[in-house]
Amino acid sequence: MALGTAALLRRPFADAVSAVTSALAEQGFGVLTEIDVQATMKVKLGVDVDPYVILGACNPPLAHRALQADPSLGLLLPCNVTVRETSDGVLIQAVDPRILVSASASPDLVRVAEEAAAKLDAAIAALGTLESRGE
Repeated sequence: MALGTAALLRRPFADAVSAVTSALAEQGFGVLTEIDVQATMKVKLGVDVDPYVILGACNPPLAHRALQADPSLGLLLPCNVTVRETSDGVLIQAVDPRILVSASASPDLVRVAEEAAAKLDAAIAALGTLESRGE
């Protein structure tokens, strides 16, 4: 089962993080948190790992609607988007919000998750379009 959508970018890691942040912004998402997994593993465990960040993306109007439908949804916010270096390039993955709310019986929450998923999918798809144009 796929947990979300993905794109592979062949560009420097920092450029990929910037491109992801911009693509998310185009879809109304801001990045609330940025967890540097590489730095955390080095500091906490003394382990070297490839560059890897977890971005906590939030679309405020969608988050508000979701919290109105079910206040405990805050347990699942924000939507995570990962950016990690692989041997093939920089892999971008965005969680599928529909999976996060799959246990909910609230039709309002399901609608919000579907809208959020469409926006995250569009942001990831835009990255592939930029890559194919060489930007």
